[in-house]
Amino acid sequence: MPDKTSTKSAKVAENAAKPRKSVARKPAPKAAQESPAAGAGPTLLSGGNPQIPKGYGDAPVQAYIAAMPGWKSDVGRRLDALIMRTVPDVQKAVKWNSPLYGMDGQTWFLGIHCFTKYIKLAFFRGASLDPPPPVASKTEHARYFHIHENDQLDEAQLAAWFKQASEIPGERM
Repeated sequence: MPDKTSTKSAKVAENAAKPRKSVARKPAPKAAQESPAAGAGPTLLSGGNPQIPKGYGDAPVQAYIAAMPGWKSDVGRRLDALIMRTVPDVQKAVKWNSPLYGMDGQTWFLGIHCFTKYIKLAFFRGASLDPPPPVASKTEHARYFHIHENDQLDEAQLAAWFKQASEIPGERM
């Protein structure tokens, strides 16, 4: 009768000689797939939202806009320029991977966020705007405006919202 050790060793050797089946693995998360090599560009989070370090002032906002994927970067530049023309004293920051615009650097009236198919403008006190932006929020006062790739921007309406929003006390974030 063979001992257990030699039987076990024979089975291990036999299994090692058999061809191995490939093991299907889940693909890496999209954000991990798009992680940049040194100097290759920003990391994009789910939905294509750029991952930009928190910072105050124009530089982090411009870094975010430059990192917006595809058509969104051009729209981001247009929005930023329109905000600056409409509200020349606006303060800027990037927090939670989103550019924020405010009047005192401590409270914010507008945030921008990239999603797969659109850019979301979040007016934190948007329910007080006339007319209010069209997309409701779970939050009582917030309203949203979505911009899709081929949308024609009504810059006069956007400027009116930016101006009105800048005159309402913002959200502390």
